[in-house]
Amino acid sequence: MIIPVFSVAGQSYQYATPALIGLAVGIYGLSQAILQIPFSLLADRFSRKPLVVLGLILFALGGAIAASSDSIYGVILGRAVAGAGAVSAVVMALLADVTREEQRSQAMAVMGMSIGLSFMVAFSLGPWLTSLVGISGLFWVTTIMGLAAILMLLLVPKVTRHHRNFEQGYLAQLKQVLQMGDLNRLHVSVFALHLLLTAMFIYIPSQLIEFADIPLAKHGLVYLPLLVLSLFFAFPSIIVAEKYRKMRGIFLIAISGIIAGLIILIFGYESKYVLLAGLGFFFIAFNVMEALLPSWLSKSAPIQSKATAMGINASSQFLGAFCGGILGGQLLMLHNTALGWSILAGIAMIWLLVSFGLAQPRYLSSIVLPLPEIKQTDEWTSKLLAIRGIEEVVVMTEQRVAYIKVDKQVIDETGRQHLTHLIGSEVAI
Repeated sequence: MIIPVFSVAGQSYQYATPALIGLAVGIYGLSQAILQIPFSLLADRFSRKPLVVLGLILFALGGAIAASSDSIYGVILGRAVAGAGAVSAVVMALLADVTREEQRSQAMAVMGMSIGLSFMVAFSLGPWLTSLVGISGLFWVTTIMGLAAILMLLLVPKVTRHHRNFEQGYLAQLKQVLQMGDLNRLHVSVFALHLLLTAMFIYIPSQLIEFADIPLAKHGLVYLPLLVLSLFFAFPSIIVAEKYRKMRGIFLIAISGIIAGLIILIFGYESKYVLLAGLGFFFIAFNVMEALLPSWLSKSAPIQSKATAMGINASSQFLGAFCGGILGGQLLMLHNTALGWSILAGIAMIWLLVSFGLAQPRYLSSIVLPLPEIKQTDEWTSKLLAIRGIEEVVVMTEQRVAYIKVDKQVIDETGRQHLTHLIGSEVAI
């Protein structure tokens, strides 16, 4: 909500200069990129929900500091504090905890779509709210929303995670995750995806005005239908990727779709309908990727380092958006529209080549079980984890339910019998 109005509204602050206004906008993303990994390392050792609460408190506090400030320096401080609530990766890890493996792609898809929709709604609401309550009032709105999110978090079930624990230090854990080739390819993917998205949002508005004769105030009416249209393609793609274990193929097709959209824009940007068709290809492929990436990441990351891997991924995302903003500004200075789209298409092609090295992710299955009447839950989960093929046990004590994540291709007949003995009834695997 703040991004589309602050370049103008920020001029009212004391000591404001264009450079400081830009810093006030960008420092939020910088704080996010720096602190995603520390938060995520902690989330793999401690309960995730309190860390999310801490992040939301920092976000709300930063909004209050910015709302109370008369000078641009106070706003910069507030934005930095708000960005310090870098818990998006922790939220994704929490979502992974409370969803079954078979439903995770759909859950991540809904999360991705809601994030995309929130961008569109926010760009529309920002100017309208600023006209009602001013820029300080807009910062107060972000504070209220941060506090409301804490209340919503109370609806999320309490989760206790148990997995095969490999004791190691923070740096060793980070090093282990950074040495995994497929995870690094996923980090490159999210970097490239958000670089292209941000550069496109800077580069395309002037072309919609010039070639499609659509005024800036109505650009949201272009993006929103394209986003809705993309849902009709994204969800079937995700179902195919998960149900038929075609995630790698769908992933590569989505990158190819982004390339196709950019190639259409290279040759047809001067035509209103070709321009919109290129954008449509891009949005469809973007939303498929936005849903697949966190699901694939949750499958490929070491179970004991899931949040850490997601933290690195989130930092890559914010850095991609930062670089995309810089690149988009440079493309506007080229005064050669076809060359600008060609540069973005070239980046997407390099991304595709890097992604060919990805292996098909590992597929685990979830078994939902009633929690047996036992006094020592930890002892019970330890016995479960000793069975070859069982990778993780998620216990929801308040709901008296346990999720067992098992690799059906690894567990043998002896393991099935041992599992049946521990549960007290036969389980179909």
